[in-house]
Amino acid sequence: MLRDEIQNALKEAMKNKDVKTVAATRLIIAGIKEKDVVARGKGEKEAVEADILALMQSMIKQRKESQKIYEDADRHDLAQKEMDEIEVIQSFLPNQLSEEETVKVIKDVISAVKASSMKDMGVVMAELRGKYAGKMDFSIASTKVKELLS
Repeated sequence: MLRDEIQNALKEAMKNKDVKTVAATRLIIAGIKEKDVVARGKGEKEAVEADILALMQSMIKQRKESQKIYEDADRHDLAQKEMDEIEVIQSFLPNQLSEEETVKVIKDVISAVKASSMKDMGVVMAELRGKYAGKMDFSIASTKVKELLS
């Protein structure tokens, strides 16, 4: 399970005194705990793996945005810190679909849900999130869905 993998990575990083990995895994664990609190509020025991994968993807997105800001401000040290965190977070994610695979999957989902216009974008995106959480960059997918439904 993904939770166990993250906890084991934290323990291993602590043993190896890998400060970067320790910091990044602690951030992930804190995010998971927040997701668990939200899940308990909904009457569930804990956050499901799809929620954790979505959390990690949003963490990566945030860090990419921060990295760009730091690069623009000539703060290469902070930009590198963000890149290090991205690398650790990505190590827990499944392999991402390529752009071509993403387009193929989107076309398959569009035909499966019989989407025909932009009104159906929410349905298509919900289906994609349900089936491909952690495997797809949803900012790219959103753009592709808009192109295909326009």
